[in-house]
Amino acid sequence: MSDHNHQRDEVFSKSVRAGKRTYFFDVKSTKANDYYLTITESKKRVGDDGSPFFEKHKIFLYREDFHKLPNHHYNDNNNSNTGSFTDVDFDDLGK
Repeated sequence: MSDHNHQRDEVFSKSVRAGKRTYFFDVKSTKANDYYLTITESKKRVGDDGSPFFEKHKIFLYREDFHKLPNHHYNDNNNSNTGSFTDVDFDDLGK
């Protein structure tokens, strides 16, 4: 894969640590220049032999399905930071 194709494929990437889990949010583009979001949860585990490994779960969210999800507001009552997640526009993610 050339660098040009790699740049087109991955538009945005962010990782967030949350205790024993890490979440990866990746916005990517398709060959048709449409966007989709992948959310990956990664948890460190210990195998039966004592060796560590990472258990991963991945969700793909495509633009054509995004409008089917209800708008939700996020409010963390445990601290003073309040945020909301509404009206995400995939067209704005690549800008």
